[in-house]
Amino acid sequence: MLGFISYWMLPVISGVTWLGMLLAMLIYWAGTQDAVHLVDMNEHQSIAYISDIGALTLKPLFIAGCAVTSVFFAVSFIATRWLRHRGRLLPNVTKFQRTLMYLNIFSVIVGTAGLIFLSIFDAYRHSGVHNACLVLFLLGFIASAIFACWEFRSLRHYYVNEPHLEASFYTKLVFIIFEGSLAIVFGILVKTHHRDAAAVVEWILAFIFSFYVFSYVMDLWPAVHTKKPEMRFQKPQRLAVGSSGGSPHTLEQAIVPPPPPPPEAHMGHF
Repeated sequence: MLGFISYWMLPVISGVTWLGMLLAMLIYWAGTQDAVHLVDMNEHQSIAYISDIGALTLKPLFIAGCAVTSVFFAVSFIATRWLRHRGRLLPNVTKFQRTLMYLNIFSVIVGTAGLIFLSIFDAYRHSGVHNACLVLFLLGFIASAIFACWEFRSLRHYYVNEPHLEASFYTKLVFIIFEGSLAIVFGILVKTHHRDAAAVVEWILAFIFSFYVFSYVMDLWPAVHTKKPEMRFQKPQRLAVGSSGGSPHTLEQAIVPPPPPPPEAHMGHF
């Protein structure tokens, strides 16, 4: 991207929008006397769900926040694929890695659609559709994290000296464990009518999601240093075959090409 604009800003815009929307909704609910117990809340419920707040006065904010968050996050994944293809990020080496990337993008699009539609079809007027979209949102982004985690694990076998791959892998793994576990707890609490506890878990899920979005900054950051063609990554050339049936376990490190020799080396040549 041109000038000071860079690809790592895509997940930043997405995460800041999501976090800002959540904080605005939480402050509105906590600070407005008439909003403490909303009309769409159950009579035995004292803590509002995000969807309770987003179904009434703040519905325009909810729709806009979900749309901006989703679109910029989805574009982050598409940009990652393009940057790998161009050598701005570490390239995919195998077809399997590219397949994982495409499955990742597809899952994000599914999660994006779920998030946008759950904000449009609110819990107050369209509870059935809203709940279905919520499930779609959770499954889409958890599946996306699984495919991303799988892809980074595969890339680590080929780029053994790239520490950010390991950091990204464990970040996604932690998200899968925490978000997946909390999603199950949330579903159980909803089914057993523990509404206040379920609302608390929903808010925790939402805030954890914002930090997951921010984690993609470190995935896109290397592209800052590879704008010039001579600084871009190359695919590894030499395969090291292990003793276990010839399966690849490491590859020669893909590095940025060395700088050209000093001008003195070319004296006398045109």
